[in-house]
Amino acid sequence: MNAVTAPGQFTGDELLRLMSLLEDSDSAELKLTVPEGHQRSTIMALGLDPLEAQIRQVMFFDTPDLALDTAGVVVRARRIQGRGGDSVVKLRPVTPHELPAKLRRSGAFRVEVDALPGGFVCSGTLKGMLRPEEARAGLAGELPVRKLFSKEQRRYFTEHAPAGVTLDDLTPLGPIFILKLRMTPPELRDRLVCEMWMYPDGSRILEISTRCATGEAFQAAAELRSYLTRRGIDLTGEQETKTRKALSYFAGAQE
Repeated sequence: MNAVTAPGQFTGDELLRLMSLLEDSDSAELKLTVPEGHQRSTIMALGLDPLEAQIRQVMFFDTPDLALDTAGVVVRARRIQGRGGDSVVKLRPVTPHELPAKLRRSGAFRVEVDALPGGFVCSGTLKGMLRPEEARAGLAGELPVRKLFSKEQRRYFTEHAPAGVTLDDLTPLGPIFILKLRMTPPELRDRLVCEMWMYPDGSRILEISTRCATGEAFQAAAELRSYLTRRGIDLTGEQETKTRKALSYFAGAQE
């Protein structure tokens, strides 16, 4: 499956594909990125208080020529303020019913549809937890990359990474600092999450998202759209993914 990324309405075929993916997935996440020129007004419209935000630090790993990104594999580790951290090996796009049954049964694995204005992609994510000292040392480059990932994650990576590429071959790309806020507006059935990703060149991505059950995705999308529109938030801006921007920025900085 190819991810649809252009703003606008889905075609009939795209809508059927989306419905099929939702049926076989574990959850859906609805996302919107806000252009920089509208971020301040959006923060004010939502009543976000930056002093209530949780600080996070994310490091991606890839080859200098982004071979993993080309193959649809995402590898990252994260530190979380007041907690430990986690690591992720993600494959996208995936077709849920083609995934191995053993993998689907794993408590660490989740199949999710990410949907944004005019676009969607289905991913399969295998997550591992990190102790605070592991997360700090890993993002500081004091541990081999493979030490940040479980045996199950390493096996998943090997099955989908380009031939000959190992975890310890990967280059750290980051870190990126993030401010994350959660809120539950009474008008919405699900919690709203706002993340500000701050890149070293001073650019930012503000993402608004909500996670919901797959059977409620269309209703949740309509409610979220109505909620944001009533607050004057622009839904027509060009969408920019956090991961792609991070990979492109840090890979370019090493050239």
